[in-house]
Amino acid sequence: MNNFFKLKANNTSVSTEVVAGFTTFFAMSYILFVNPQILSLAGMPSQAVFLATIIASAIGTLVMGLFANVPYALAPGMGLNAFFTYTVVFALGYSWQQALALVFICGVFNIFITVTKIRKLIIVAIPEVLQHAIGGGIGVFVGYIGLKNAGLLNFTSDASNILSINGATYNAATTHFKGGVSSVVTGGGIVPALSNFTTPGVLLAVIGIVLMVILLVKKVPGAVLIGIVLTTLIGVPMGVTSTHFAASASLGNSFAQLGTTFGAAFGPHGMSTLFSDGSHILLSLMTIFAFCFSDTFDTLGTFIGTGRRTGIFSDSDMQKLETSSGFSTRLDRALFADSIATSIGAVVGTSNTTTYVESAAGIAAGGRTGLTAVTVAVLFLISSFFAPLISVVPTQATAPALLMVGVMMASSLKEINWSDLTEAIPAFMASIVMGLIYNISYGIAAGFIFYCLIKIVQGKWRQIHPVLAIATLGFILNFVILAIL
Repeated sequence: MNNFFKLKANNTSVSTEVVAGFTTFFAMSYILFVNPQILSLAGMPSQAVFLATIIASAIGTLVMGLFANVPYALAPGMGLNAFFTYTVVFALGYSWQQALALVFICGVFNIFITVTKIRKLIIVAIPEVLQHAIGGGIGVFVGYIGLKNAGLLNFTSDASNILSINGATYNAATTHFKGGVSSVVTGGGIVPALSNFTTPGVLLAVIGIVLMVILLVKKVPGAVLIGIVLTTLIGVPMGVTSTHFAASASLGNSFAQLGTTFGAAFGPHGMSTLFSDGSHILLSLMTIFAFCFSDTFDTLGTFIGTGRRTGIFSDSDMQKLETSSGFSTRLDRALFADSIATSIGAVVGTSNTTTYVESAAGIAAGGRTGLTAVTVAVLFLISSFFAPLISVVPTQATAPALLMVGVMMASSLKEINWSDLTEAIPAFMASIVMGLIYNISYGIAAGFIFYCLIKIVQGKWRQIHPVLAIATLGFILNFVILAIL
């Protein structure tokens, strides 16, 4: 095992990697319950999606660990699943089978741009200042997720700022919603505030944050995982940690329903009908583009932000991006492992599978090799039998871990020359937009756009890498497409 994963060369051990794997898994295990909730709204059987989520996550993460030997975990991406349901199915009128076909094509395209080095060229084209900003921005993003999951934030919006409910334009006269309210979109009038500290969940989160800070400062081995476990146990007498172990999904029923989604992308209601109507071909291509762009830059942002900061991808890996061929570096193999995951997920029945930024929690716990990823993959498989036990861990227990990861990753921002506005503006836009708009890709887009704008204003447009220019135009086109969709 030491030779296969090169544990000594990466200054780690089996125990450290396993603990890191548990940490990453618990930080991202929420996807097992959230993904079926979102995709079931599109008409997909929720128990089938539950199992498809496990299969796609386990296979993608296993390939990442065994082939690339890096500590990253994959699962259906949040945001991408919402785009799948609310935009592709609800707004554009595609069936969920057709949407899965679109996701599959997106996965094939991701494989193509990885094999042809296009993905690597994009990384090479990103200026160092933006690479640091992306790392720090992911810290802001992860920290914000931690604050939200901890329940420390309340958001208030008056009726005049509500834009839509359940994907439909809001009408004040509508008082009843079939099936209840599943989503509310509000405008800029929403105001964040600190939650009431008398709420048991908020108090538990605060206790968890204090515990984790103490454990980390004291450099206790496995501090993050220990903090999660202790916070979960403390939550039992507080009534936050549920001890109700009733199965949220029967494994037998999940396998029975999986037959509905497995291969549905290629069935009579999927791929074969996708381009049958000539008037919808352009719309389908635009939708695939939107899927691919978000998926690609979410992944690149995670790799650049965490890999550079922790040394998982060495300077040698970064230097070889332009000259290497095949899969000669860990980054080459990691990009390929990520690229095949989306197609696998579409085949079994879920939206885009992507590298999870929550992997940073396991990396912060010491994970440095693929053994961390393999541990996560095994836990995903086991979770099909023990889903009720996994669901016992409250979000208030994992939120402190994400908050501390945010603290660690934000240190990348110190590498930026903030006194130079030509660096500070694109760096600020990338990092802040990423966190507050809650989207890695959009943060990268903001950084790219303002970097190029400043270079053009300065008359230094020749310093813009051609690939960066193309990617920036792609982002602008993507925003135009989203506006049209």
